[in-house]
Amino acid sequence: MSKIRVLTIFGTRPEAIKMAPLVKEIEKNSDTLEGFVCVSAQHRQILDQVLELFQISPDFDLDVMRENQNLWSLTSDILLKTKDVIAKVNPDIVLVHGDTTTSMASALSAFYAKVPVGHVEAGLRTFNKYYPFPEEINRVFTDNISSYHFAPTDKSCKNLKNTGIPSEHIYKTGNTVIDALLYTVKNHKEQPKGLNLNPDLKTILLTSHRRENFGEPVKNICAAVIELVNNNKDIEFVCPVHPNPNVRKPVYELLSGKERIHLTDPLEYAQFCTLMKKSYIILTDSGGVQEEAPSLGKPVLVLRDTTERPEAVEYGTVKLTGTNKEKIISDVQNLLDNKSAYKKMAEAVNPYGDGFAAKRIVNVLQSSLHH
Repeated sequence: MSKIRVLTIFGTRPEAIKMAPLVKEIEKNSDTLEGFVCVSAQHRQILDQVLELFQISPDFDLDVMRENQNLWSLTSDILLKTKDVIAKVNPDIVLVHGDTTTSMASALSAFYAKVPVGHVEAGLRTFNKYYPFPEEINRVFTDNISSYHFAPTDKSCKNLKNTGIPSEHIYKTGNTVIDALLYTVKNHKEQPKGLNLNPDLKTILLTSHRRENFGEPVKNICAAVIELVNNNKDIEFVCPVHPNPNVRKPVYELLSGKERIHLTDPLEYAQFCTLMKKSYIILTDSGGVQEEAPSLGKPVLVLRDTTERPEAVEYGTVKLTGTNKEKIISDVQNLLDNKSAYKKMAEAVNPYGDGFAAKRIVNVLQSSLHH
């Protein structure tokens, strides 16, 4: 019996974190599966850190990252380069993740080659094509191309069924990010380097990188941080700053040199997990952090007006705060002052999984694609 050839393609740090457990699970099942890894390197340095942490050596590296790249050039670059990789590997299935330009263009490339696509983290929706941009359309597009939909939650399964995708193509697996988080917290207790945090202060972790928060929103977030630090002598902020100049420039202009506000480069994933665990509250516009933090018992305030991860909002572990300065201040202040509000968020159940998502996905591949 010949092995099932599985080509996994990803390009950004969040995808790498979420696909790493799956790559490792495919390696574990090398008697039935032959795995190939292709990275687009849509985010170069921060992707490489994750590959190193999980000891993944890509078979193909498209190295598409360019200075100030735009969506047109990025999409066409990935489409053309994955064409050659797919021809070389001749896979039985191409696995892509989530909602990045890498996922969408790679799925299209596989479709053109008439190779089935498996979409990991399928079915997420905000139902607003410009929020987040371009991610919402990327995931809708990828779902429509895919033959296998690995959906993390009941709600994402329902979203897929509502768009006419047959139930037998939808598999509820949980989210692989929980697999990655639990593995990392257990095996890599690395402290963030160069951060002298005061153990007597409550740490608030802030991350922001989404396009829709460029411009005024990021300035509002910074203004809220300054006011919160001035009003509360018992807190300090840690802000790992995304390399995109649309984030980096305003954040450094507004927050650098301020007391009890620590700006750092993006942290390696293991260090970031340690920091999440140490934090008292997390402010973020990241999708992955919304899924991870509840597993660590941390309240999350989401710096966006919509989320494609409404489950955690319903379960009460995540709150949509948006980017209005006053709203950010009042939501953070409430968690600092109100013990029962804090406890309620910190102890809510994580709806995103149990750490066995990669195993479930591999089981589907083995049972559906066996030669």
